[in-house]
Amino acid sequence: MESEPSLLVQPYLQTYVFSLFFSITISFSLFSLLLFLLRLKLWCNCDVCRSFLTSSWSFEFDNLCDWYTHLLRKSPTQTIHIHVLGNTITANPDNVEYMLKTRFENYPKGKPFSKILGDFLGRGIFNVDGDSWRFQRKMASLELGSVSIRSYAFEIVTTEIKSRLIPLLSSVSGKEDGVLDLQDVFRRFSFDSICRFSFGIDPGCLELSLPMSEFAVAFDQASRLSAQRAITASPMIWKIKRLLNVGSEKKLKDSIKLINVLAKELIRQRRKKGFAKRQDLLSRFMGTINDETYLRDIIISFLVAGRDTVASGLTSFFLVLAKHPEVSSAIRDESDRVMGPSQEVATFEQIRGMPYLQAALYESMRLYPPVQFDSKFSQEDDILPDGTFIRRGTRVTYHPYAMGRMEQVWGPDCHEFKPERWLKKGIFSPENPFKYPVFQAGLRVCLGKELALVEMKIVALSLLRRFDFESTTPNQAPRFVPGLSATLNGGLPVLVRERGTSPHNHC
Repeated sequence: MESEPSLLVQPYLQTYVFSLFFSITISFSLFSLLLFLLRLKLWCNCDVCRSFLTSSWSFEFDNLCDWYTHLLRKSPTQTIHIHVLGNTITANPDNVEYMLKTRFENYPKGKPFSKILGDFLGRGIFNVDGDSWRFQRKMASLELGSVSIRSYAFEIVTTEIKSRLIPLLSSVSGKEDGVLDLQDVFRRFSFDSICRFSFGIDPGCLELSLPMSEFAVAFDQASRLSAQRAITASPMIWKIKRLLNVGSEKKLKDSIKLINVLAKELIRQRRKKGFAKRQDLLSRFMGTINDETYLRDIIISFLVAGRDTVASGLTSFFLVLAKHPEVSSAIRDESDRVMGPSQEVATFEQIRGMPYLQAALYESMRLYPPVQFDSKFSQEDDILPDGTFIRRGTRVTYHPYAMGRMEQVWGPDCHEFKPERWLKKGIFSPENPFKYPVFQAGLRVCLGKELALVEMKIVALSLLRRFDFESTTPNQAPRFVPGLSATLNGGLPVLVRERGTSPHNHC
């Protein structure tokens, strides 16, 4: 009988000890954060850091990337320092070449960045260095470079355009209340396409009823919240929130948990049905890799590469075309010469014969790159070509968005949308990739570049030849939400009219 009271007390004692430990952990974490913030204030009270910490830059600029562009323009070296972030940002092409080619080994993604995106991207190709990166890149290069896989991708995209994209736009064409968010449409289109191409499944997000895949919703939230970690003044902030499982970190954890469940089920189903004779990329990778967590990370990487960037590139293209109807007309004229006026979808060879379309797309991405910046971490003390000293462990960021707006790089007309800058005697003429690092450059240049370009071209052509688009917010400056790729806040709402039924010509 004497042991009964002790049995009753034991659970309360355990609860008390746990609560005490939890309280001490919280107190210590908050105290450490306070010391860190106080140290920051004492360490750097410069105008730039103060503007960043107080967000006073937002009184003058719509987007953080526009403020960075302003600072980079004023810098004699086109390089700036955000001390409170430990971040050196550059728009100098010589520095970009130095980082991505000349001293590539000294500027990996780095452990700090891998930690920021690690919960979401895991050990996928965009979040690793060294042997793991080389292995995945070699595998992806072999697959994406094959003629069969490119034909397979082209077939998927054209089918999605004919069976879903065009019918969806036709269903709202001419309706006064038929406002459609093109950004949402392109994200659904690219999600369907990349899932069919990479995993052999069809989420059906672009059906007329516009259903939303819970996988897509979780993926979007995880991408957005992971990116927010990168712009916090200290990694300690998100790490404490993750430890306590509160706020944005709780939402991120829940999203990743759902992604993991769905990815595991996708792999299980593929194993069950067999993958030896399938064409999708997941099946091809499963022939070499057995580690399910590793396969999950590869799945997420393909989604990031093939879904977000394509949707972002198409959105910005139609955003720009809404203000330049003459460019839309020139694209239509070029396509009529190559395809004739009645053909619905271009062939692969026909697309290659349209230099003005390629020039317009490149010019759009010069001003609105799908990935606005990319960061590396210096392994050793170093000096950039412009004379900037880089201390070991410093985050070094090159900024394609700012580079497209630098007079030193593109000349005094850098703010103008001019596809002609890419043409010489009517032939498309590419620029130095370190001046235009939209697809990265050097050893990490985008492997899916050609596939993405073909997809964007065929979508743009198919829509421009059949529809007119009228922006419902023509004078509104674009605002971007934090994310791994550029996403318009509020989307891109447009009125859609089939050509010939519109009283005006728009984009």
